[in-house]
Amino acid sequence: MSLLTATRSRTLRQSLRLLGVSSYTLRVSSPRHTRSVKTEPAYPEHIPLNSFENAFLAVGSAFMSLADPRRADMVAALGETTAGPVLPRLLDHMLESEEGCRILKERPRINTNTIDMAALARLPEGTFGHTYVTWLERCGVTPDTRDPRYRECHDFYHALCGLPVSVEYELALKVFEFANLGLPSAALSVAAVVRLNAAKRERFLSEYVPWALRCGSVARSMITVYWEERWSQDLGELKKELGVWDPPPPKWRKPLSEAKDAAARRTKAESNSQMG
Repeated sequence: MSLLTATRSRTLRQSLRLLGVSSYTLRVSSPRHTRSVKTEPAYPEHIPLNSFENAFLAVGSAFMSLADPRRADMVAALGETTAGPVLPRLLDHMLESEEGCRILKERPRINTNTIDMAALARLPEGTFGHTYVTWLERCGVTPDTRDPRYRECHDFYHALCGLPVSVEYELALKVFEFANLGLPSAALSVAAVVRLNAAKRERFLSEYVPWALRCGSVARSMITVYWEERWSQDLGELKKELGVWDPPPPKWRKPLSEAKDAAARRTKAESNSQMG
């Protein structure tokens, strides 16, 4: 057995969790009902689903996600029930990457408890860290709403590509993620294009889809990037290293100047609080 194969076998269970596969407990009302499941649990507390259960959960979560994209639990369920065949390939990508191996070993999390947002705001303008915290301010979002890591990293893709949070740009990033990671849920999410008006739908299909497919397919696998080690790196250099280029110019609701002012005020307030 090769070292890569042995390492892959040892880390599979932990990696499945890191990549976003969790268990969904199915309660059976009668003990007479039996479930036919051929697969073994991938990790403690994991309950494998048979084909019918997996398909049922996938279809149901797809409808719920389309009806209300804010249902993070349904979006997560859709991703987990459709990603099975892709996960081993993503794991191989991580094991073949030095950064990916360290991510699997250290299992870092991304939230306001693990990241010093004030320190990122003090980084020079044009660095990835400063760009990320400015993007958070501009969009009015927080890194505390996503779990696990591959969904936590979604906001990094937004900041890297300079895309705001709206249905149109979320769909563009989903196409990018599908081309880059191969996750079926990303492709299925594009069904939400029906929520766009005619003008936005035409722009999405003619401009953003071609960009996302080309850029995502040639860029480095995003799941292998240890983003927390790139805070001080120049954004342009990071894009060049990863093989990412800018999408068509988006339309922002909040001007960049407002986001910068808000970030500066927050940094000053936190500094004064620490001094006091």
